[in-house]
Amino acid sequence: MRTLDRYIFREVAVTWVAVTGVLLVILLSNQLARVLSQAAANNFPRGVVLSLIGLTSAGYLTVIVPIGFFLAIMLALGRLYHESEMAAIQSCGVGPAGLFRPIAVLGAAIAALLVWLSFWAIPGAAARAQEIRTEALREAQFGLLEPGRFRTFGAGNVVFYAERVDENGILHNVNVFVDHSQEEPAPRRTVREEGARDEGSATQGNATAGSATQGNATAGGAAQGSATQGSATQGSGTSPGAAETSERARPRAPAAGTVEIWVATRAEQRGAGQADQTFILYDGERYEGVPGSGEFRIIEFREGGIPIRLAQLNGRADASEAKPTAQLWRSSDPKDRAELQWRLSTPVLALTLMVLAVPLARLRPRQGRFGRIGIAILAYFVYSQLLAAARAWVEGGVVPAFVGLWWVHAIALCAGLWLLAREYPRGNRGRVAAVA
Repeated sequence: MRTLDRYIFREVAVTWVAVTGVLLVILLSNQLARVLSQAAANNFPRGVVLSLIGLTSAGYLTVIVPIGFFLAIMLALGRLYHESEMAAIQSCGVGPAGLFRPIAVLGAAIAALLVWLSFWAIPGAAARAQEIRTEALREAQFGLLEPGRFRTFGAGNVVFYAERVDENGILHNVNVFVDHSQEEPAPRRTVREEGARDEGSATQGNATAGSATQGNATAGGAAQGSATQGSATQGSGTSPGAAETSERARPRAPAAGTVEIWVATRAEQRGAGQADQTFILYDGERYEGVPGSGEFRIIEFREGGIPIRLAQLNGRADASEAKPTAQLWRSSDPKDRAELQWRLSTPVLALTLMVLAVPLARLRPRQGRFGRIGIAILAYFVYSQLLAAARAWVEGGVVPAFVGLWWVHAIALCAGLWLLAREYPRGNRGRVAAVA
């Protein structure tokens, strides 16, 4: 590589690194806000936040690298034109070919980098990010309860809280809140209550079969609880309830708007990490009633179980962006074909932008250094939007797969060649002079 070629190569390469770095920092700040909001909403563990930021940001490199290369050519050549260095270069007989040669070397290296990113690195990063996100959701929804924090299930109609947990995993001072106001009518259930127990109150009856509480934990899930070996008291806010002393089975189901509160001295969580879990509560009371009505029912229990059924999380990366390239080649699905063409288009995009950038960077005398940056950004915007539209048309079957995205690249390449012929007429083109 000649001295002039090395000089132009260095100018464009340094500018490309700087521009790409700035764009990457902007992207990382945006991704940081998005991932932190997701982590806060889904109670992600702290350790996965940085991993998700890095993996999800990698997917944008196929956008940042080409636009950074495009702007780097515009800025580097624009500086040479603005400071009259290009006039001296052209006076030595250097034409468009002399400008393209060092830039094309860098463009080939960038295209090779984009092939590796698009075909292997980014799909693997997307699949890994999906796995980490799924594991974080599983840990947040299915994992062990943390003391001092409220844990909600589903739309928030079942809430658990424990004050502390000991070294054996036993929860202490547990509160469970179940809201039936948003549920479908629950199936009728049987409550068996037997003769009175002398525990200092004539209004208490032994609940041997207990009672069942049912509520949704997630869409399609259910939380079902039973209280056993306790006593039941029913009444209003102003007068004591009558004793239920007869041994009989009586159907009961939560009325519309019923709220239940379970208070237990201790509890254990069985099946942590799975979709089906059971919370066993010991030595407590369950309060059932409609807020504001004054009617309530109190059940004292020695042991109560609340099964929680959560929707299964799909840990597979089914999105086309996360599929291996070899799988996309074998697929006939329109979305997979569109994704494959998008990956193939990434290095072509960088090379086509290189052809566009050289004639667009040429400045008129006394024109500002950044005089054509706005035109370049507009050209890239139109180019990228056409690519996005073509991809959507391929996914929807509007455009045949063999046409795909290639017509957009053909239009951009023809526009670049036309600009090149317009800015560098054939009579003014020169052969590269030997520059020591």
